[in-house]
Amino acid sequence: MVLAAFLSGCGKSGADKSSAPPLVTVSHPVEESVTAYLNLTGTAAASQTVDLVARVPGYLQSVNFADGAFVESNQLLFVIQPEPYEQQLKIAQAQLLQAQSEYDRQQELVKQNATSVASVEKWQSNRDQAQAQLDLAKLNLSYTHVTAPFSGRMGRHLVDAGNLVGVTGDTKLATLDEIVPIYVYFNLNERDALRIRDAMKKLGLEPGSGVGRVPVEIGLQNETGYPHQGTLDFVDSGISTSTGTLQLRAAYDNADKALFPGVFTRVQIPLGKPQSLPVVPNSAIGNDQEGDYVLVVDANDVVARRAVMKGPAAKDGIAIQSGLTAEDRIVVNGFQNAQPGEKVTTQNQP
Repeated sequence: MVLAAFLSGCGKSGADKSSAPPLVTVSHPVEESVTAYLNLTGTAAASQTVDLVARVPGYLQSVNFADGAFVESNQLLFVIQPEPYEQQLKIAQAQLLQAQSEYDRQQELVKQNATSVASVEKWQSNRDQAQAQLDLAKLNLSYTHVTAPFSGRMGRHLVDAGNLVGVTGDTKLATLDEIVPIYVYFNLNERDALRIRDAMKKLGLEPGSGVGRVPVEIGLQNETGYPHQGTLDFVDSGISTSTGTLQLRAAYDNADKALFPGVFTRVQIPLGKPQSLPVVPNSAIGNDQEGDYVLVVDANDVVARRAVMKGPAAKDGIAIQSGLTAEDRIVVNGFQNAQPGEKVTTQNQP
């Protein structure tokens, strides 16, 4: 009988325990100022690129930069054997001096009827041709010193000093990229292009007027968030019929040179102004055939399913566009224990 009584007592205790409502953790949504963003991917590209070439024939005398170095505008990069062109310049200067002297003499003689007008015109033509030859000699001499047309990052040199260049045409010596500022190109499908247009209207911008005004934030794969701030710089004239996308470009000052051509970027563009919305943890949102929902607990600790429309991502979770207020108590832990229409035991989230 003692054993029977003991077993009977254990059974009663278990029944009491099982009848207690399941425990869940609840919390109120937190009102936050959030902004909706369009998230895309892009590729960085130099804002200017130039192939540096040998425009006159000669032996490459020197390479005056380190491969991959940053150079300043007008910095000397290559020298192509200048001596022959210096001699050509001296010859051209002498020929011009001679032609000018003879032209001046002919002008004096024609005043004295000691020469013909045709002779004066001939030497005037000779003088002008000599001047043109002098200008060409100066230009060719300038080509022997290859300088940077703008500040930027050099690629590797493609020809070593001592090699003959420019004989059979322009010889490519190196490539220079301007990366301060730098561009990021990205593409929008038609649906997102329409969303951007609507967002510009919300920002008070007319379609096509967002260049230089719409902010575009980017982040690299090894970065958290979107630390690089830029602006929309270019919008293509229309959607490509071959890809079904619209190409856009953003410009960044890139003062820290963190971005470089070809690097993959994450891009986000605001779709309107910040708005105050309730924010819930990601774990509080469920999804079924009817859509997204949260579980709310009423004043009597009874669970109910509440359909919601998700908004933009927030710092601590997901903003809720509709279906929820800051006064609602939502299940944030123990989701599997809460059944709509059933009572629960609640504890507040710490």
